[in-house]
Amino acid sequence: MKPQEWRRSLGRRGEGLATTYLEKKGYLILQRNYRGGGGEMDIVAQEGDCLVFVEVRTRSTREYGTPEESITPSKAQRLIEVAQGYLQEQGESGREWRIDLVAIHWSGDSYWVNHIVNAVTGDGL
Repeated sequence: MKPQEWRRSLGRRGEGLATTYLEKKGYLILQRNYRGGGGEMDIVAQEGDCLVFVEVRTRSTREYGTPEESITPSKAQRLIEVAQGYLQEQGESGREWRIDLVAIHWSGDSYWVNHIVNAVTGDGL
């Protein structure tokens, strides 16, 4: 498998694990891979009355840093724009919402999850 294909496959597996993790925590998954607002959001979910936009980052090495470190200020701004685009598209601009990060740390056949609630705020990180 080519490196780019392997990274894409790892990302898809990470998104699947994140979805399962969130469902077990009681989140209702509304949509995966939403495209709009100039970008993509991996997961759109609901926790209680709050709409939760979830960015999933998966890493198998620290060569390029941790998944948590991969959210740059410019990436954070794009996530905010995507979330705002979704809210406008759905006619829910007054609804409570937040952006979470689910970081998947992959090592061989095992992994661990770091869920950061409200990881990206209106001011970025």
